Amino acid sequence: MAYETLLTDLSGGVLTITLNRPEKLNAYTAQMGREIEDAFLSADEDDDVRAIVVTGAGRGFCAGADISGGASSFDTSATGPGAKLFGGGAKPSGQRSNGAGFVGAIFNCRKPSIAAINGAAVGVGLTLTLPMDIRIAADNAKFGFVFARRGLVPEAGSAWFLPRIVGMSQAMRWCLSGKMFTAEEALDGGLVSEVTTPEQVLATAQAIAREIAEETAPVSIALTRQMLWRFSGDNDPFGLLKVDGPLAVDLGASGDVKEGVAAFLEKRKPKFPGKVSSDMPSRYPWWTE
Repeated sequence: MAYETLLTDLSGGVLTITLNRPEKLNAYTAQMGREIEDAFLSADEDDDVRAIVVTGAGRGFCAGADISGGASSFDTSATGPGAKLFGGGAKPSGQRSNGAGFVGAIFNCRKPSIAAINGAAVGVGLTLTLPMDIRIAADNAKFGFVFARRGLVPEAGSAWFLPRIVGMSQAMRWCLSGKMFTAEEALDGGLVSEVTTPEQVLATAQAIAREIAEETAPVSIALTRQMLWRFSGDNDPFGLLKVDGPLAVDLGASGDVKEGVAAFLEKRKPKFPGKVSSDMPSRYPWWTE
């Protein structure tokens, strides 16, 4: 599908989504949010997509919300300048919303996602990466949870995601100060897992995605990322134990496990037969029970 604010490319099982408003440093608009949602919902249903990489066109990743409307940019009333950028607007043709926008689409996606942060990631331009599973940054990238300095609060579910990723103390430090910080500080704080040169950030993210696509079972990946996300905040492991044991039993007789063991013994790459579109265990999604 053609988008107004995104470019997409699928190669070798890796879907690369590029935020494509380079003249605005890929500043976020509601249209971009709807298109990110649609792209992730489509990827979730496409068995040819094994992993997703998100990056930005030009020298920025996403400079935050588009504030070209000036001081009233976030006024989304009928007469406010924010109505065009952040109001209702049209959804991509045939879009199937899950009700939680791009946050829900990324979080619930059965495919892992990697942010290749090639430049400034500020405000929503940073929080939109938090539901993703891995973040790689260019060494010249700048970051900022700047909401308190704009009279706003952290959005896109970031007050839930950020402490789980970096811990409460670090989340408080960044959000309460609203300061900009470097890629090195992001790495030290656990926000990103790797820092590389601007020229290598996309290639690094795509290499990780290709490894996932070539070496792992799609159904296993879909289950694993949901287990890690959904149980990481529990006070004890007992809720997880009610899920991971039965899932291991279900998967143990599957073609994926047989292929994984055979490939290991035969010293070759696996060709897993399972597909997320048709072979998820019957107890998935367990959190709706």
